[in-house]
Amino acid sequence: MTTPTSDVNGDTGRGDHLELARLARHISRALEPFVGCVYFAPECHKAYVALGFDPSGRSVNGVAMPDGVAYFTSRGSLMGQVHGNLVASAFAVFNPAVVVPAVARGWEITDASTIRAAREHATGMFLHRALDETNISLPDLARVTAALSRAVHSIPIEGRPLFAGALSGIAADTVPTPDPLLYAWFLGDCFREARGDSHTAAWVANGLDAVEIGLLTEAFWGLPFKSYVRTRAWSTEQLDAGIDRLSRRGLVSANAITSSGRALRESIELQTDLQMVNAIVAMGADAEPVCHLLQTWSESVRAAHGYPLAGPQDLAATQTS
Repeated sequence: MTTPTSDVNGDTGRGDHLELARLARHISRALEPFVGCVYFAPECHKAYVALGFDPSGRSVNGVAMPDGVAYFTSRGSLMGQVHGNLVASAFAVFNPAVVVPAVARGWEITDASTIRAAREHATGMFLHRALDETNISLPDLARVTAALSRAVHSIPIEGRPLFAGALSGIAADTVPTPDPLLYAWFLGDCFREARGDSHTAAWVANGLDAVEIGLLTEAFWGLPFKSYVRTRAWSTEQLDAGIDRLSRRGLVSANAITSSGRALRESIELQTDLQMVNAIVAMGADAEPVCHLLQTWSESVRAAHGYPLAGPQDLAATQTS
């Protein structure tokens, strides 16, 4: 694939836009374990326990799952010491009835600046353990960092609260820039949150609520109804009501996604990718090489038990590639 070029306003033809959107999706998948280690790495769990949070309650194939209160509080700290309602709004797919008290409990244990600093320091420790000098060359690291920096600074903050919060760490000069690897992670975290915010905007604009997008997504991935979406803390009654609403719209039928439902879910994914086109344009000719490098780094992260070996998002690759 040759990356089309244009100015940052995205002045490419529709065919080029679709190619850029496709590449945005690939980069997002390649980036995910490298950035997402912040939720699974042993160093991060240890850092939260040191602050007074509970340890991970379970492991899957040797990877420790996040404690809920620590997860909502640490990621929510990107936006400052905010009320749980704001965290629930930004995270979007979780049941606010669980998020709000979890965040309130988190702020009883620590404050936003403390847990954010712990989050970042622990992530750096893990990355240096998982990605030693034999995995990453300084020229490759510089290429990834430069490309991600161009991408991140091309993304507008409107309607992107988690992206804006992640970006504030860079704007406030709190990034430990002497550590190039951690700086690359910071930029990747910004990219990830920007895409997540964009995804929320896409499904909300299509008239779906949090329960409905969860149900439609797991069916789109080929999972049984009411399986993965339960990790978002919705009750059986709430999920059954969501299935009923989707059925009335013709998006699911007989506990299966319909052709209309599949088309809508793919359209939402494409709308998400299209919102990231300017970022891919800003990466220019580095986009594909950086995608490959991130994939390699992510494989090392998984090998170090910093991210699940496989998950529902991997199924999505077979559904939407």
